[in-house]
Amino acid sequence: MTVLLTGGAGYIGSHVVRLLQQRGEKVIVVDDLSEGIEARVGNAELVKLDLAADGAIDKLTSVFLEHGVQAVVHLAARKKVGESVERPEWYAEQNVGGLKNLLAAMRAAGVDRLVFSSSAATYGVPDSPRVNEDFDCKPINPYGQTKLDGEHLVQAAAVQWGLREVSLRYFNVAGTGWPELVDTQAANLVPIVFQSLEQGVTPRVFGSDYPTPDGTCVRDYVHVLDLAEAHLAAIDYLERDERPFDVFNVGTGVGSSVLEVIREVASVSKTEIVPQIEPRRPGDPAFLAADVSRIDKILGWRAKYDLHEIIKSVWEAQNK
Repeated sequence: MTVLLTGGAGYIGSHVVRLLQQRGEKVIVVDDLSEGIEARVGNAELVKLDLAADGAIDKLTSVFLEHGVQAVVHLAARKKVGESVERPEWYAEQNVGGLKNLLAAMRAAGVDRLVFSSSAATYGVPDSPRVNEDFDCKPINPYGQTKLDGEHLVQAAAVQWGLREVSLRYFNVAGTGWPELVDTQAANLVPIVFQSLEQGVTPRVFGSDYPTPDGTCVRDYVHVLDLAEAHLAAIDYLERDERPFDVFNVGTGVGSSVLEVIREVASVSKTEIVPQIEPRRPGDPAFLAADVSRIDKILGWRAKYDLHEIIKSVWEAQNK
């Protein structure tokens, strides 16, 4: 099978690329390299392209036809929540506009299988500690809204022209499968704590008075290698005639608090870390973890790695 990955030079995408290549698939990567790293795509062919740019539909259509692409994994997106609040129009243009162009090219080229990278940010601030896919999504920032809009777009394409689609709602992705593919952006808690350790500064904790065991927010951390495996399971799912669901949570179903993550980093690195406690940030739910029963039952996927293995993989990668 020939699979095209958008955003394949990024942190998550590069793991999916490697796993697909290991099982013998031909991989084409489309990435604008604004945040991706070219060396991460290995020997996969790289097409440098901004999906939201003028002419993207024609270019993508040509790539699909030239390489006989059979399935697409769409990971390319802007994903910084704070930036999305500051630039909502640009986020809609990039994330939703880019997806529109991708779908138009897929339709023109007759490519009818798509795995869409969505996010737990679609849920907003749920009133349940573990959320399942039937939860009424109410995003609280433009980034989350673009992901929910993306889900609706691919569902509409399924109805309109027969697209076989599935959306994966990621929870908190961390860790690395290979040292050279470690996350280079300190945008999430685990890399932020490691960056603080490297720079010799105190990591900040926003809020210590939540109704959780230690007062700090609890989140579901999933190893990036597990997440990459979920994409392969999703591609295979699209081959089935019977597909009862098109949205799946990808997490562990287990929550870890901010302080637990910091303590794990301290333990693995054998370093004393005393965080700085600051006031809560608006919009942070106290507890957010995935109900993963659907993906386990339907796709046969479940996470293999726990928080310790996530933290250990990053520590070992940084020391190499």
